[in-house]
Amino acid sequence: MFRIVYGIVIRFYGLAICIASLFNKKAKQWKTGRRGQWEKININLAKQENIVWFHCSSLGEFEQGRPVIEEYKNHNPNAFILLTFFSPSGYEIRKNYENADLILYLPLDVKRNVTKFLDLIKPRFAVFVKYEFWYNYLHQLWLRNIPLFLISANFREDQWFFKSYGRSFRKMLGYFSHIFVQNEQSLKILTRYGVENVTIAGDTRVDRVYHISKEVKENRIAEKFKRKKMLIVAGSTWKQDEEILIKYINESGDNIKWIIAPHEIKKENISRIQKDIIKPSIIYSTLKEKRDSNAEVLIIDNIGMLSSLYRYGNIAYVGGGFGKGIHNILEPATFGIPVIFGPNYKKFREACELKKQGGAIPVNNFSDLEKAFNELIYKDEVRQKAGNISKQYIKKNLGSVQLIVDKLLTN
Repeated sequence: MFRIVYGIVIRFYGLAICIASLFNKKAKQWKTGRRGQWEKININLAKQENIVWFHCSSLGEFEQGRPVIEEYKNHNPNAFILLTFFSPSGYEIRKNYENADLILYLPLDVKRNVTKFLDLIKPRFAVFVKYEFWYNYLHQLWLRNIPLFLISANFREDQWFFKSYGRSFRKMLGYFSHIFVQNEQSLKILTRYGVENVTIAGDTRVDRVYHISKEVKENRIAEKFKRKKMLIVAGSTWKQDEEILIKYINESGDNIKWIIAPHEIKKENISRIQKDIIKPSIIYSTLKEKRDSNAEVLIIDNIGMLSSLYRYGNIAYVGGGFGKGIHNILEPATFGIPVIFGPNYKKFREACELKKQGGAIPVNNFSDLEKAFNELIYKDEVRQKAGNISKQYIKKNLGSVQLIVDKLLTN
């Protein structure tokens, strides 16, 4: 009965996306991106034998799978890496990722597609990242005795696996050859429900941000902009973040410098931010390396620079917490600076743990933000202690990637 109902739901889901593609950009990308894929697979995989398949739902999951892909490729350079995405937000941004040999959209999880897909790719093993549980794919991989791994997984008691109606869903967990979870809570939950072959590996992103921090190049513009003043870096901010941030910036003293790297870098959004700031500000693309500026606020209008800017900061604010959820707080933490973020953080293990330990401060409104900034800006010992906690958190959680890759290399 479960298979029948699941099959019907998935087909209706696919149909709904096709209908939505008439007026929704992402749905259109989801549909058109899958056209011609069978031919593409045939052409690229016709003579390949050493195929390793990594699957990520979207961009966030990719960032957790990425360090594993790269480390595995270092150990096994002859492996053919097949990378699939379910969502356009992952595929469209990473479709040219250099460490994968072929990047595709995952065909819809109906039995006909799954059988055809696996017949064509014949992977040595498959790695699913974090939250991907497609019944037909998991079941068929299990039936074919193809090793299947789940990495960077998080489990909570309120997930549908563990509900009274979740027995059929829970059965899917048994199809994995090994599950690498991020924390002890996940291990305890799985053990209680009889799921074996589970290892606590931690968060693979910790390894990645740590290694990036060791390879970051100097940014002379940011260095010159900071001079010897206190610098606060606000990264991946949304409008809700910017409203309270800008209010604080406008009221703050002139002994503080600010860098704002908004999530949305369209010209009109950059202009809005600059217009709302009453202090002298400048946009990064207009600030030349040799040009002096009396600006107190530097607004970043490009993508890819943020992680390297945190190295110059004394305090970080990470956006997203007043929306769907915070962005990556591990990037500033690895540079040993305290982190402030909005209220929507409780699904992020690293945020909860850093808050508990004292390396991060969540805020619910402007009053909270003002209190947090004042505490960190004007009390050196408080700021330094919080920064050290962040740095030690990163160091204590290293090693996840190698643990996973060591297991993959045995297959």
